[in-house]
Amino acid sequence: MVNSLFNWLLISCIAFLHPFYVSKIELNRNIKENSVEISIRVFTDDMELTLENYGKTSLDIINPKNKTLVDSLMANYIREKLKINIDNKTKHLNYLGYEINKESVWAYLEIPNVPSLKTVQIFCTFLYDYKQEQINIFQVKANGKDKSYKLENPKPSVLFEM
Repeated sequence: MVNSLFNWLLISCIAFLHPFYVSKIELNRNIKENSVEISIRVFTDDMELTLENYGKTSLDIINPKNKTLVDSLMANYIREKLKINIDNKTKHLNYLGYEINKESVWAYLEIPNVPSLKTVQIFCTFLYDYKQEQINIFQVKANGKDKSYKLENPKPSVLFEM
């Protein structure tokens, strides 16, 4: 349902000159790898403008002159704005990279060494510094459960019990 909602919002945003500011952040527990895989989907222009302000530099994330700089800025920004506690332990986010898919940027991260997952507490101010209207939609899949939550600025956290 969250996928349908996000796709509808994405199409609506494009049709109306992008009046919504929304990201979708998915956390999936990979039992075989004992990890949590994270994907973040956000409008390309929102991410680019946010990183330009964050890094105080001009960027083109679709055709970067310096991809290492873009990756570094994106990794640092995400780690600063997104904190994840699993079973009451703060976890380090390993940034894997990003790709452009139509009007969206997909950023990928991973949390290794997650032998169990009972609770996930997310602290997130992702893109709150860009637009006050920012909404971050979370979807957490673990232990056969699929839960979602819409985190709206200024609320910075949500707790999932899996």
